[in-house]
Amino acid sequence: MSGLSLRNPLLTLEQISASPSETQGLPKDLETDMRAYGCHLIEAAGIVLRVPQVVMASAQILFQRFYYLASFQDFSLRSTVLGALFLACKVEENPQSIRNIINVVDILVKRDRGYPEIVTDGYDTEYYERKNEMVIAELQILRRLGFNVQVELPYGLLVNYLRSLELTEHPRVPQLAWNYLNDLLRTPTYLCFQPETIACGVIYLAAYECDVPLPTSPPWWNIFDANGEDVVHVARATIALYLRRPKRIVPLDRDELDMHVSGTLEEHISAERNERWEKAKAELGTMESDKPDKPTEQAALHTSNSQPQSRSNSRSFSGSRSKNGHRHEREPSQSPSRERGRRNRHADSRRRESREPGNSRHSSGHRHR
Repeated sequence: MSGLSLRNPLLTLEQISASPSETQGLPKDLETDMRAYGCHLIEAAGIVLRVPQVVMASAQILFQRFYYLASFQDFSLRSTVLGALFLACKVEENPQSIRNIINVVDILVKRDRGYPEIVTDGYDTEYYERKNEMVIAELQILRRLGFNVQVELPYGLLVNYLRSLELTEHPRVPQLAWNYLNDLLRTPTYLCFQPETIACGVIYLAAYECDVPLPTSPPWWNIFDANGEDVVHVARATIALYLRRPKRIVPLDRDELDMHVSGTLEEHISAERNERWEKAKAELGTMESDKPDKPTEQAALHTSNSQPQSRSNSRSFSGSRSKNGHRHEREPSQSPSRERGRRNRHADSRRRESREPGNSRHSSGHRHR
């Protein structure tokens, strides 16, 4: 790659022809699938975490750059995904907690492999291993890239180019071109061409798919500082991406990579899937057995009849007869403190009435008859 610059660093011809993973014996098809799956995990995790599109795109580009300077044999795919997403959140000033990133990526991997989607506990060994892997992967990305994490994206250029070509109101071209930009993140295209060329390439392909004519005299891409051959290369890379469906079951670490080479990875994943489901069912059965049994209706009735009710909780009503013989229902008995307060208030009101002149038995009217 080129030196430190505000422009995106591009791959050299030697790096394109032979990546470090391919040099160490990794098949080209498998490397392509692992790159695509790593970008898929980053994008899916970003959607769940609700981070902006720029964070997901930057993380995928950092992921792609790293594996042109290091190999999948030396650095596991899962740890690099965690480190790239964690680093991109910092670079784009949208930080996320370590625990959220680890749990989301872990659940996505379990879903793709058919494992029980159980969230990892924040205090077990597996969580601390993932945490250490993520921190180490972040440092390795910074070290291999020379702390050059500058990422220039073509989304803003795409909007300006569509406006210049008067295609913003077209019902299909803008959205189709935007989708192409997102999908190209799973390929090394962003490491081979500058954003202007990539934006022109997706516009060229979207216009071709929608039968929209573009200016040819002079060629419209010249206005945007793009080369015609590079624009066609970007369009062909996009088509090739859709012609090949990447695998969802790829090696995540060195051990699984060795299993893939020996042809036992699928068998290992199937056995682990069955083992995890059996363990989850056993834990669920243990939790159900620990719950207290619900008492039957007859037992509950017998319990309520055998235990005497307290005065404070009693709902019994005692009647009192008035002068005319009618029976009045009294309110349920109150708590002792509330009953005591009611009696004190009643006594205070009796004292006040006795102090009034008209109610006093020793008033002047009684003394001077």
